[in-house]
Amino acid sequence: MREKNVAIAGATGAVGTEMIKVLEDLNFPVKNLRLLASERSVGKKLKFKNEEIPVEKLDKDSFKNIDIALFSAGASRSLEFAKYAVDAGAVVIDNSSAFRMNDDVPLVVPEVNPEKVKEHKGIIANPNCSTIQMVVALYPIHKVAKIKRIIVSTYQAVSGTGMKAIEELKRQIEQIRNNEKVTCEVYPHQIAYNVLPHVDVFLENGYTKEEMKMVNETRKIMNDYSIQVTATTVRVPVIRAHSESINIELEKKLTANEVREILSKAPGIIVQDEPSKNIYPLAIYATGKYETFVGRIREDISVKNGIAMWVVADQLLKGAAYNAVQIAQLLL
Repeated sequence: MREKNVAIAGATGAVGTEMIKVLEDLNFPVKNLRLLASERSVGKKLKFKNEEIPVEKLDKDSFKNIDIALFSAGASRSLEFAKYAVDAGAVVIDNSSAFRMNDDVPLVVPEVNPEKVKEHKGIIANPNCSTIQMVVALYPIHKVAKIKRIIVSTYQAVSGTGMKAIEELKRQIEQIRNNEKVTCEVYPHQIAYNVLPHVDVFLENGYTKEEMKMVNETRKIMNDYSIQVTATTVRVPVIRAHSESINIELEKKLTANEVREILSKAPGIIVQDEPSKNIYPLAIYATGKYETFVGRIREDISVKNGIAMWVVADQLLKGAAYNAVQIAQLLL
């Protein structure tokens, strides 16, 4: 297999550093790795396969001789620099929301729609982290008994907002412990010992941008715009790994046991579903794992042909870095 020259734009961020680890862990055939970030990170060294690689400044000339460019620098940076990577001959795998809903940009989850990679015109979009873990769990069911409606509530870790949010949670816990005034810089309200029904900005329809990402991206990835989706996204005082409560309505009946059987054979899924033994997916055990964990599978007693479940995944890995490198593997 021919080795590839790979660049990571946003290499010093939470997702970028995970991309470096995943490339090494999966033994991706990297010939040269170019690490790119803003000017303030230039010169910082990051480790890859026992080699210390200095960070270079991300600019329009950063992608000469690059085959695959992994972008994790945010939507504005992707919109500014992805075109230069494509013009230089690289295939861009973008982790931001910049291109996800563009008609000519594939939105790919390898366990669901790997064939879409072939349709790229230089850019492939990595979906929203909450959407990825949901469709990994739902698509195997959808293939057997078409999903009519999805109701999802998320419980999203603070690391989804970045390192400053992690620091804010830890700081607030210490402030409370020391009877000090709690300060809020990242979130509009205290996150320590609290939950915020507010992920991303609110839109005119009353939903947040994060919630509408789940609605629109799910339909595009599963290639079924008839599916009705409603989402409530919530930030919780957890460091890492997102959890989701999902209810689906199917066109035909499946029992809980049938769903367990379907998911136990599906790629990228680990079923943990023995409530009588207190076995179900937990954020602390999903952290650092590539798989999507599913449990609490039961028939929804409120609707005909309904199934309820609990889904957990590491949003920095399957929800971002790992999914992006899986896409890069498909390109090979």
